[in-house]
Formats: sequence, structure tokens, C-alpha cells
Amino acid sequence: MSTSASRRRRLPLTAGAGIAAVALVLAGCSGSPEGTATPDEPVELRMTVWTADETQLGLFQEIADEYVAENPDLVSKVTFEPIPFDDYTTTLTTQLAGGNAPDLGWILESYAPEFVSSGALYDITGTLQDHEGYEYDDLLDSSLALWQQDDKLFAYPFSNSPFAVFVNTDQIAAAGQPNPADLVASGDWTFDAARDISAASAATSGKQGLVVRDFDYKVWENLATIWSSFGASPWSEDGASCTLTDPEMVDAMTWIHDAIFVDGAMPEPGVTADFFAGDAAMTITQISRASALDDSFGWDVVPLPDGPEGRQNVIGQAGIGVFANAENPSVAADFLAYFTAPENAEKLAAYFPPPRESLLNAETLAAGNPRLSEEQLQAVVVDGIQDAVTKPAHPNFAKIQDTVRAQLDALWTADADVESVLGSTCETIAPLLEG
Repeated sequence: MSTSASRRRRLPLTAGAGIAAVALVLAGCSGSPEGTATPDEPVELRMTVWTADETQLGLFQEIADEYVAENPDLVSKVTFEPIPFDDYTTTLTTQLAGGNAPDLGWILESYAPEFVSSGALYDITGTLQDHEGYEYDDLLDSSLALWQQDDKLFAYPFSNSPFAVFVNTDQIAAAGQPNPADLVASGDWTFDAARDISAASAATSGKQGLVVRDFDYKVWENLATIWSSFGASPWSEDGASCTLTDPEMVDAMTWIHDAIFVDGAMPEPGVTADFFAGDAAMTITQISRASALDDSFGWDVVPLPDGPEGRQNVIGQAGIGVFANAENPSVAADFLAYFTAPENAEKLAAYFPPPRESLLNAETLAAGNPRLSEEQLQAVVVDGIQDAVTKPAHPNFAKIQDTVRAQLDALWTADADVESVLGSTCETIAPLLEG
């Protein structure tokens, strides 16, 4: 599993503007893009990615070269273009709007509705279903949901990385606290238990307790790993109404606020703590971060705790889409079918948890994750993908993301009125949700 596929940081507001421009560019041609016929001579394909990992890129190229060898009359070359993560969506949308569209590209889950609704993506449903040996029915419905519209699939969710809790067992033992793995076994692993253990461990070690990695009081959507188990969400299922003032969200954000300012269980604003450097007792992050662990302290990884509504698994997704205004979308879709067919999906599973039910087993995933036991992989990855939700996504997410972040700044003080701040945030984002 790849750390590069799991990083989530705030992207510039200009990304939304770029996607809006794409919608205008494609308005007249998204229904029947050029290049749907087989080209007269072999073409070159280009895929944008945000990983610079040479091992991953090497695997991609190996699969691509095999495709070229099997289809010399169709494709002469496939190249993979790494774009730095922080600039990825802005750079990609600039290429799309400027007539320099790649044939395929990675897409972050939060921006999936923007890409799907804009017409920027080519319908890949039939190509995947008709590809010999593809086994389309093996794809989990829950994994596909974010990338579908009107029963059509517009991107393949190649990475489905569950969020979990990494635990510094040395710090917890030194504080005389119960081991979270034992609480999981007994059915007592809850967010309240995680809060209490984290607070006690922080008081003993002088370090930090529970860190929601990459939140840093900016990437508020990462708090979905907590509020989802309260039955909360920031907006309605159709994306039209703000639900930040619903009792479930008020309870969840009050829990988070008190864990920070009352219990001392989570870092306060301005405090940086890296769990993997030994600075915290626990961290909530994606399972792919396991590669950052070493033997400097004892550690374990357990599923997300239960909240008032039980456990809600949460995943971060990334999709591969074919761009409708590229020169040869039908050829690119054929390559995507080959790239993600069962045999190659199994190879990619070494880095990216696949959406294929047949490959979601501890034995397959263990091949690429030597630091995790099959028991850990079963509990956190295999079981963690089942019935999971993704972090918040919306057709206008780029603008909403920054607006919510700015509004929530008022929440991160000791004397904040949680319900009032959430109410003000709802009023501010209501026009963005509607439009």
C-alpha cells in the first residue's frame, strides 16, 4: 500500500475554478467525444499520477509494456507523468481546460463528484464489462458508488485505503493503561476509551495523546474518521443541505472539542506531533502509513473505535479516470481495462487495496505488507473496507473545503460555543451546497 496514495492535504482553491472551466469546455462534446473509433495507427497514451515512488512506477510501466506488446497495432507507448501531490488537481485541471488533456489520470475522492458531474470523464462501464476475463461483478458496489452517475462508471477506484488507529504500546503500558487490542477483543474499544487512554498516556509521557493525522486544524474532512461513528455528516446525502447542526454532528464536534481543551487527549492548535517519530500515543491514519514504522518503539494497529452509533469504517479512495476530451478515450479505456483486470489488480494490491472482493483477503495483501500480520490485515484492511464510507465529497468541494476551514477556526478555542459555530458555518456554506 502506498503512502503517496493516502496523503490528504488542503489543495488550493483554484482547483475548483479549473474544474469549472472543464465543465464549460466539455459542455458541447461530452456526450460523444472525439476519438471513440479505433485509430488508423498506434497511439501514445499518457497517465498522470501523484506518486514518484520508483517501485510503483516500475510496476505501472511493466504492466503497460505488456499491454503494448499484446496490442502493437493499437498503442505504441504508455507513459506515466508524476505531478507533485500538492499541485496535482490544479495542474491536472489546467491541462484539461487548456487542451492538453492526459488520456488517463488519478483523481482524489473528494473531487470525484466535480469530475463526474462536469463531463470531464469518459464512460468506462461497457469497456470494463466487455473486457475478456474482467469479472466486473467482482468489484464492490460500495467502492464504485462515488464514481458512478446514472448507473454509469466514470473511474475505477484503484486505491481503497482504510483508516485505522496506530498505537504506541510502550507509551500506553508505561501509563498503566489497557491495551486497545484487548479492548477490541472484549468489545470495549470505543472513542471514549481511546480518549481516556490517550489523555492518561500524554500526562505520563509529556507527549501527545491521540492525533488525527494530517488534520492540523486545516483538513477538517479528516475528522470524518471520528464523526462518522456518531452517525454524523456535514451535508445531506444529495449534497443540497447542510447537516452540521444536526444533533449527531454537534455531539461529535463537542466530543472532539472537549478531547482537545478539557481532557488533554488531543493536541491543541499549533502543536505538531508525529506518531511515527514517537511523539504521540495513538494516531488515526490510513493503513498504508505502516511503511513509516520502525523498531524504535512497540506498536500495534487496530480498527477505528466504536462511537454512539457503533463502528463506521472510513476509507480514502483514489480513482483512475479516462478523460473525455483526450484524443483517444476508447483506446485509453481499453488500456484501463487491461491495467485493472484481475491479474494486474492483484499486482497493484501490493500498494493499493483493490476494490475487488476476490483480492480482499489477508493472504493476498500480506505479500506487499511485510510489517503487518495477516490478523492485522484481516481486521483493519479486509474488514475495514466492508460497508465503508469515504471522506466528504461534493460537486463544489473545492470552494466548500476552504470556506468550512475558515469558519471552523472559531471552534478551536477553549471557550468556543460549538453549536453556534456550526450554525454559522451552515449559513455560510448553504449557497455553495445549492450551487
